[in-house]
Amino acid sequence: MRSVFDAMDGDGDGALRETDFEALARRWAAVRVAGDEERLLAVMRGWWDTLAVHSRTADAVLIDDVLAVVDLLDGMPDAVIATADTMFEAVDEDGDGLVSLAEYQRMIEAWNGGGPADVGDTFALLDLDGDGVISREEFAAHWYEFWAGDDPEAPGSRIFGRVPG
Repeated sequence: MRSVFDAMDGDGDGALRETDFEALARRWAAVRVAGDEERLLAVMRGWWDTLAVHSRTADAVLIDDVLAVVDLLDGMPDAVIATADTMFEAVDEDGDGLVSLAEYQRMIEAWNGGGPADVGDTFALLDLDGDGVISREEFAAHWYEFWAGDDPEAPGSRIFGRVPG
């Protein structure tokens, strides 16, 4: 969770602000083929709105605020899967109902500040049936594992790429 928070904290000040979410959406749009920035901004603003409601600070979300929301998610499977569906649609650039290695790589590069990322091993781990793509169902299962699960060895724990270490 910390690595995702840090990747989203664009200015490194230890707090997420609405501008961090917008910057992430713009980084993501910049590395995409289609580049539909408004759709990505809408996804990121939705995340901001959800976290901001639970924040103890008016204009910022701290790691403790994120963790407090995450603690609620195992009791909200429908909300987690709905978010997974929205995110899946944003990652599935060509709308074919599958996430390719290239689409997944562009998402991870955006999260990591726009630089190149080696995602082959992680993608293979997430591609449960080994067919070379991540289906909507696979993505949703991994998304739920990341946000609401408690097994650090589960494939979904790596949906945002390799944990630095």
